[in-house]
Order: sequence, then C-alpha cells, then structure tokens
Amino acid sequence: MNIGTTGTSIASATGVPAGAAGAVSKSEVSQSEVSQSSTATSSAAITGGPTLAVVVPCLNERDNVADARVRLLHRIGRRGLSSACIEGAQASTAHYIAVMDADLQHDESLLPKMLATLKAGEYDMIIGSRYVEGGGVEGWDEKRAGGSRIATRLGQAILRVDVADPMSGFFMLRRDAFEGAVRRLSGMGFKILIDILASSPRKLRVLEMPYHFRPRQFGESKLDAQVVWEYLMLLADKAIGHIVPVRFVLFSLVGGIGVFATLFVAWLCLHVLHTSFDLAQTIATGIAMVGNFALNNVLTYSDRRLKGWRFLRGLISFVLVCSLGAAGNVGVAHFIFHETSSSWWLASLAGIAVGSVWNYAVSSVVTWKRS
Repeated sequence: MNIGTTGTSIASATGVPAGAAGAVSKSEVSQSEVSQSSTATSSAAITGGPTLAVVVPCLNERDNVADARVRLLHRIGRRGLSSACIEGAQASTAHYIAVMDADLQHDESLLPKMLATLKAGEYDMIIGSRYVEGGGVEGWDEKRAGGSRIATRLGQAILRVDVADPMSGFFMLRRDAFEGAVRRLSGMGFKILIDILASSPRKLRVLEMPYHFRPRQFGESKLDAQVVWEYLMLLADKAIGHIVPVRFVLFSLVGGIGVFATLFVAWLCLHVLHTSFDLAQTIATGIAMVGNFALNNVLTYSDRRLKGWRFLRGLISFVLVCSLGAAGNVGVAHFIFHETSSSWWLASLAGIAVGSVWNYAVSSVVTWKRS
C-alpha cells in the first residue's frame, strides 16, 4: 500500500467550505482503487485524537479530490468500494466516521449537522437519505429510478432497521458502532451501508436526514452487470452466510453445471465424433474444468476476477487443484463402497462432497487468493 497526501476540502467539524482544487499525478491514481480518509479535527478534540474521519473511496476521480489534509491510501491488487471504505475507516482513530462518494453527488454541507446529531448521543448512525421527505434525486431516468426502487426493497428485506434509503452511500456513524460490526462485514461490492446495518450485533439507532442527490460532476457511473451481481451476492451472504458461505453455494452450483457439461460433451464425442470412451471422458473433463474456472472467475469471485496472464496462471492452478480433488473424490468413494458395503450412490455422493470442499477451499487461497 502506498500512502501519499492529496485531497478535497470538505465541510466538516471545522466548518471548512466544500470545494476541489489542486491535482494528483495521473500515474499515481489512474486505474487504481483508492480509499481516501480525510480527518477533520475540532479544537476541542486535538488532545483526544481526531473527531471525524471522512472516508472517500475513489476510482479515477482524482479531479474531485485535492487538499493537503487528505491522507491517501493507494490500494494495490485490491478492489471494491466496500472494502475500500473498511480500510479507510480502520486507517483512522477518529471517534466518528463518515462515508461519501468522490463524484460530488452527495451534499457535503450536511456533514456538520450529522456530526452534531451524533455527538448528542441519541443515535448511532445518520444516513443521508434521498427517499425521506425533503430528499430527492436529480437527473435520473425512469429505468435508473426503477432499478433503485427494486434494489432498495431487496435491501430492506434483510435489514433489522426501518431504513428508507439502505442504498445510500452517504452516512456517518460512531466508532463503536463500526467496531461492533467490522468483524462480521462481508466487504462485498459497493453497498457498505447495508453491510454494516445487517452485520451489527445490535440494532443500531438510525436517523435519516434528507438531501438531494446531485448530478455527477466528474468521472463516470460504476453501475454495470458486475455491480448488480455483487449486490445480489452481498444480500445472499447476509441472508445465509451465517449458515454456509455464499461463495461455496455459488461454487457448488457452478460445479453442478460442470457435471451436465461433462455429460453433454462426453455424449457428443461418443455418438457424433465416435471417439473411444476414455478419450471422450478426458475431453469432457477438460472442457468442464475450463468452463468451471471461467464461470467461477466471473460469478463466484467477481471481486477477485483474474485477467490477462493472471487468468492463464489461475486456470493452470485451478486444473491442478481440481485434479487432486478428483483423486480424493475417487479415493473416498472407492473406500466407502468397498470397505463399508455402502450403496454406490452414497459412496459417490461422499466422494463428490470431499472433492467439492477440497476444490473450493484450496482454489480460494491458491487460484483466487487475496493480494
């Protein structure tokens, strides 16, 4: 991690007006995910540490952040807005933590009021809300607004608090509320607010303050199919992650697709190409492994997606891991079938279970290891 200094002037406990000035070198930030933490201190908090840290996750938005008081955390080999926010909050010792985007769509003038309300002690979190009375959105078409409504309802379904705008990326919370949830956070995708609310061991006291979501000033929207998929993964993880890891569920589903792919390719080789059974099974297994790797790379590990030469290296390691898993599968099935006189299908299922757990556990730390 490279740490430099750049930033934005943000309305905060010090009452400094918002704005953006200065420059960041293109080679330093371009095409990199950055978690930026701006720490504002009031005169009363100088001896007791910083009062407020404003975490500003950035991706190619250097034009919006330029101020000498901002501490820049340059993340190498890691991506995702939620994980950037977590790292930014952990990099500060401030008593209060705010999160806002770097594209100037959030109303920074609300920060002092948020801080004053939290200091009063009645609430654990203040959310800048587009969907309470007095709030709103500027410049959205019906398609974008409709998608936001659907995502909002899905998010509300898994939360333990009544929040009108769980998709908001603009909020402030107490340090103890963050620390209480941090070890349970999924860190998936872009919706860190939902992650915190659903991960907190206690029901947080939440107040929503209205604001108008402004049109984007610089940069471009990150909303795409991958963002939608990661949001669905986050919701699934919050719903069933305490029972079984959502990645393992996806990994197993991809494996099930691989079984059908193996059978289809083997049939094709035997009945259309008229190959021998051994050659047909070898071809089918190889194609299934490549297909499973590609699907897992896009779906199961979308936040760790391998590209370029890393894709090829990952494929090789995945094939090696799955080959060992296949050997374990056969070995366990053989032992159970011959040594315990169990039914063939029970022995087969046991072998599949052992192979699946091995493939998932080892490929997670070898093929898709965190940087």
